[in-house]
Amino acid sequence: MQDNSSHELNSETAFIELNEMPVGMQADAVRFTVDAMNKNHDEGIVAAYVKRVFDRTYEPSWHCVVGRNFGSCVGHEGRSFTYFYLRENAVLLFKCG
Repeated sequence: MQDNSSHELNSETAFIELNEMPVGMQADAVRFTVDAMNKNHDEGIVAAYVKRVFDRTYEPSWHCVVGRNFGSCVGHEGRSFTYFYLRENAVLLFKCG
């Protein structure tokens, strides 16, 4: 488990709170989230985009939550969980089911 680090992508810095996925997959999570946030500011649309791309890239079923204030308690498959901060939002992404 990797936690409390940062990942920089084209001058965007994501602060990794908790990561239990391969580094390349986690980098994709940040990259796809940056892409979505550059296109839209609505958290629900960003979450749906990241989920859709992860389902297509890494097979279903991924779940994504994006927002400024939420609590969570989730179960997930092994090596398929990340929680990070990007811009003013927290991003929770995990695979289950």
